[in-house]
Amino acid sequence: MAKKDKSTKQPGQFAQMMRVYKMTAKSDKTSTLWAALAFVGVVAASLLLSVLTAPGNVTNFVLSSIAALVLGVMLAMVVMSRKAERMAYRQIEDQQGAVGAVLSNGLRRNWRGAAMPVAFNAKSGDAVYRAVGPGGIVLIGEGSRHRAQALLEDERKKISRIATGAPITAVFVGKDEGSIRIYEVTKTLYKMKKALSRAEVAAVDKRLASLGMNIPIPKGIDPRKVRQQRG
Repeated sequence: MAKKDKSTKQPGQFAQMMRVYKMTAKSDKTSTLWAALAFVGVVAASLLLSVLTAPGNVTNFVLSSIAALVLGVMLAMVVMSRKAERMAYRQIEDQQGAVGAVLSNGLRRNWRGAAMPVAFNAKSGDAVYRAVGPGGIVLIGEGSRHRAQALLEDERKKISRIATGAPITAVFVGKDEGSIRIYEVTKTLYKMKKALSRAEVAAVDKRLASLGMNIPIPKGIDPRKVRQQRG
């Protein structure tokens, strides 16, 4: 059996993380500073607590130092991950399919979404995406708010006939007044008041899937190439 070419070997997870962090540090000059401050803050607070609670105890100080270093590194990684996520969102902002990329790769906490829009205007490029979760059904308009409004209202009427009882919320992504930015999509969903249980989310999502929408993904963003960086 022929040996695999080492040049084609995929980089490990750690190598990928370091590459992302380097790109983030280069694009966002403040990311390294905030990560360093997080690290130093955790270490300093942990060591100070050790000195105050067990003065003169060498064993306690050593164990606290090790724990502080581990926690400091973890917190610094979280900071860099959040910065990397923001950078990725900025790169796809204002592009068609950006909302779909976020919904298909960045949802947690029992929220469900897809890269494919449920309504799409091929002429203008405006689209409506759908997410289902504890906060109910959320329709997300992408593009001009004025033009996407009509698409969203048509979808709202259609959904209300088959998902009675589930709250339906409209959100617009863009730079228009009253709209949210692409990097605020997941945060907006997670902050919604809980209205559906886990079982109800699954039931509503299954019911909505019966609509059988078949709309092609708008050109611009390949959702498979956008991955959320998690800490």
